[in-house]
Amino acid sequence: MTSHIQVPPAERCAFCDYLSGKRPYSILERSELAATLVTREQRGASHLLVVPVRHCPTLLELKKEESHAIMDLVRRAARAIDLTEQRPGIAVWQNNGVPAHQTIPHVHFHVAGTLPEGGTEWGDVEELPIYQTEGIAANLRAALAGCEADAAGNHEHTPSKG
Repeated sequence: MTSHIQVPPAERCAFCDYLSGKRPYSILERSELAATLVTREQRGASHLLVVPVRHCPTLLELKKEESHAIMDLVRRAARAIDLTEQRPGIAVWQNNGVPAHQTIPHVHFHVAGTLPEGGTEWGDVEELPIYQTEGIAANLRAALAGCEADAAGNHEHTPSKG
């Protein structure tokens, strides 16, 4: 499939390096098809990136099963942020091509809790060290584990119709 989207140039794909372990990065969750990363550039309260494991430049090249896996992780990321950060809003955005402000040629979805003043930070932000992003990941994992434990323990009986 040919696309007219102009992706940013890159000698190496940063996300592929993170997923392969060539470069250190905090990975919150990972499946065979998709992963959730804790970005070092926190533009919101618990800013996460959801990416396909396979290198894929834009949304247009995603396979159907990757799309489903990514959306499942976007929902889980939003749930974890909601439980952990308790923000009044969660922003989800995705850019395709240089004119749309895509900076890494590997499709990725941003998921971030809103800042106290609202929205997310679009300007330059400080790059956090790995130990801080690992701390964010630990808090989010604990929230997801608690949510899953609650769901597993919820054995309310629903009366059958009849």
